[in-house]
Amino acid sequence: MVMYEKPKLAISEIEKVLENHLGPGSTEIKPLSGGNISNVFSFNHEGKGYVVKFSDLEGAYETEHYVSNLLSGQNIPFPKCLALGRINQLTYIIMERMEGRNLSDFTAEEQTHQLPEIISILKKMAEADIGSTNGYGWIAADGNGSYVSWKDFVVAVNAEDQRGTFWENWHDLFRTSCLERDVYEEIYGRLMDYVPYNESYRSFIHGDFQQWNILSDGTRITGIIDGNCMYGDSLIDLAILDRHMPWSDVIKTYQINQEKASIKIPYFKERLMGAYYFKGLDGLRFYAKMGWNDAYQNTRQFLLNLNA
Repeated sequence: MVMYEKPKLAISEIEKVLENHLGPGSTEIKPLSGGNISNVFSFNHEGKGYVVKFSDLEGAYETEHYVSNLLSGQNIPFPKCLALGRINQLTYIIMERMEGRNLSDFTAEEQTHQLPEIISILKKMAEADIGSTNGYGWIAADGNGSYVSWKDFVVAVNAEDQRGTFWENWHDLFRTSCLERDVYEEIYGRLMDYVPYNESYRSFIHGDFQQWNILSDGTRITGIIDGNCMYGDSLIDLAILDRHMPWSDVIKTYQINQEKASIKIPYFKERLMGAYYFKGLDGLRFYAKMGWNDAYQNTRQFLLNLNA
């Protein structure tokens, strides 16, 4: 199987999109690193900074448009959306550019120093008001979850039939990549054992809460970007952060934060295990498709050792 390649487009096409929405005068159009399924560019217009993203996946940014309104309206540093549209076969979104650099650009010590603030933002996202919505799993353009229950979501995202999505024909990875069927099925079985602990919790989940999607000026967090947003147990974001900052006491810092707020965490260990398995299993499949063998092996070992 050929590794997934992000869509390509000429600068002239980007300029056309920007002019249609903002008028002439966009300058310093530059590609940004990061973004696994999007081509991302920064630019300036009338003295302000913006970002435009392009994807060949249908409806790629409709949820991001909804999430932008949800989070930016609740004092969470998420970029506001200015435009959503299509050009040729590509979907695009134009958003404000948050100040700062990717947290990944800073040293481990600098990242750890900002961990309490990161945990505070994680907590704010988990407490976002989603009372007018329903459902679990991927957030649709209308703000509702795509599945009736967390279990239904877990089963669906691991099903073989994924026609029309990024994961179409993903079972081919068992033949053409490092993805091992017996390992995948072992982790999936463990995941299903922990689903009952996670399924009664429903919060907003960023879904990719790690250093490449967290911005900083070196001393404080300036913004949160992107995400594979869904509804479910907010400990999934905690598990993601912990796996990406193994040198820091992510779990301990989170527990201290909750204790100070007098918040009890029922079935914390079991829910965290379910979160590790859910994101880890998704990671195995993704790393295999992208050809990231080292990341695959690291995640494989972590997951298999969880019950050791």
